[in-house]
Amino acid sequence: MSRKRRPARRKPALVERTDAQQAEELEALARKYPQDQEELLTEAAEFYGRAGQHDRALALYQQVLDGDCEDPHLIQAFRIDALWNAGRTDEACEAAKDLRRQHPTDAGPWEIVAEMFEVADHLHDAVDWFTAAVTHLLGPATPLTIDAVRDAPDAGGIEMLVTSRHRVRRRLGQPCDDLDQLAHDLYAGRPAQLRAASTLDDLHNPDLKAAADGDAKALIASIEKLSQEVEARQAALSRPRMTCALFWNQEEFARLLDTWPQLADHYGTEHHEHIRHVEQMLQRLSNEGELHLGIAHGTVSDFDSFTREENLSPQEGATRSHYAADLAARGQATPWPPPRNTPCWCGSTGKYKKCCGNPALA
Repeated sequence: MSRKRRPARRKPALVERTDAQQAEELEALARKYPQDQEELLTEAAEFYGRAGQHDRALALYQQVLDGDCEDPHLIQAFRIDALWNAGRTDEACEAAKDLRRQHPTDAGPWEIVAEMFEVADHLHDAVDWFTAAVTHLLGPATPLTIDAVRDAPDAGGIEMLVTSRHRVRRRLGQPCDDLDQLAHDLYAGRPAQLRAASTLDDLHNPDLKAAADGDAKALIASIEKLSQEVEARQAALSRPRMTCALFWNQEEFARLLDTWPQLADHYGTEHHEHIRHVEQMLQRLSNEGELHLGIAHGTVSDFDSFTREENLSPQEGATRSHYAADLAARGQATPWPPPRNTPCWCGSTGKYKKCCGNPALA
């Protein structure tokens, strides 16, 4: 049976809404479209958490769990993180133990709880969770090889867990073990353009954090080194062969539809739906094996100049694809996906892993 499609909500283009207001709107949508309740309430809970309304966030996560929840392990992990953020750390730890006993079969719940401990500087607990996750998802008797990871059902998730485990162990100063070596092998096996540093040890060098706590000169030197590495990576990825999704920020999106109203047939009328479409398209391309992905940031004035110079119609999809490629060639594109703990590409204040990169919102 086909699902009822939610109509686009038309709002004033530049009205600023608080996190709590966005959460309330999502709750209202969930009541109107119960078939999308899990997705909408999960997103609403995240906004309540950002607003500091932890009790309301926790109530929504529990409501999702009490219903016909499609991914209970993931929602439990979000709820555990919310408990911790609410200062209810003992309850969070007990809920984490209960989740672990359920042996989630996807990487997402393991990663969320492990990173919760890492952010709180409970580094040994974080390592323990990352280790348990990899052992469970790969199997205790599976050889720790690149091929074993690539052949696993959740290969990308397992690589993320192995890499995250290495990061925390570097912070603890622990010696390299078999799983750390696997992390090194997986990182070295990536295309050069997708490596932000020459080795995984360089990428996870704890000197930057140490410098931030002490010597200002050491901090500046570390930042300069990392900036050079990031610039080199972006330069390598911002080439014409980079496959880019065309993205308009909220102000440009409103201006675009004012200039060419017929483009609403392609983009819709709501900016948040445009953001979701961009993320879903990039996820699909990544799943199909496309390596060099990015987001091209368009402006209406530049797009108008481009179409006039090239004698192209703004309404044609091929024109927008050509424009995205042209932006990439001019260095006006950013690699996708961003690191999970950095600000989301969409311009929100949230981290990518809890915003567009949130598996529950895919």
